[in-house]
Amino acid sequence: MCTALVALQLVAAWGLRDAPFWLILCVAYVLGGVVNHALLLAIHELSHNLAFERPVHNRLFALFVNLPIGVPAAATFRHYHLLHHAHQGEPRLDTDLPTELEATLLRTGVRKAFWMLFQGVFYALRPLAVCPKRPDRWEVANFVVQLAFDTLLYQVWGWKALLYLPLSSFLGMGLHPVAGHFLSEHYTFTPGQETYSYYGLLNRVAFNVGYHNEHHDFPYIPGSRLPLLRKLAPEFYETLTLHTSWVRVIWQYITNPQLGAHSRVKRVIRRDAVPRSASV
Repeated sequence: MCTALVALQLVAAWGLRDAPFWLILCVAYVLGGVVNHALLLAIHELSHNLAFERPVHNRLFALFVNLPIGVPAAATFRHYHLLHHAHQGEPRLDTDLPTELEATLLRTGVRKAFWMLFQGVFYALRPLAVCPKRPDRWEVANFVVQLAFDTLLYQVWGWKALLYLPLSSFLGMGLHPVAGHFLSEHYTFTPGQETYSYYGLLNRVAFNVGYHNEHHDFPYIPGSRLPLLRKLAPEFYETLTLHTSWVRVIWQYITNPQLGAHSRVKRVIRRDAVPRSASV
């Protein structure tokens, strides 16, 4: 599936190499945003070593899956996402939490809509601001491989083909239906409930990331088998609040003045807390 998605994006980039910008923009939103978001969620699966038995094979394949994203993301995401699972809700260590500055600024619908549009940028830069780390060898490899690929693409097909790929990532992580999962997963729509699941059709293009309570309970069960997990243990999930539409989640987040970047469960970090290794 991942190889087919990578190939599809390369075919689209080739087809748009001489296209007008308006067409590139439309295709990047309608097609590229969905495909690149799916690839980002495949990287999420790979960060949990869910494609291959050996972790190194998951890391290597993630470098390949990252190619249509346009910017190096896989290696850095792996580190911070595993911290998110180990330290969910803990400021600084869980970089999925919006910062206090974001919570202060995002009080109006217009500001929240702007934040959603540029959510991919905030999501990428936040870890560098709140929990910076020195790049490791995998991040260096991710950067070198991606730079070599982007350079080759530019030289062979031109700047429009290259532009299409990161533009797809940007749009797919912004005001886009599939990006609703960023809000639906951990924003507190029901007081006292920290994580929410979504069982709708968009899971088919999102590696079942909507099964999020199930995923956090068993992060080493692949997305393809999470529906079976829910079927085997319905008593643990059917009583929880769930989301039925990622589009509705985005609309509620923007229009409801009670919701914002502050709508997250936060925990007090122990003084002796040490981040668990994310290098397994």
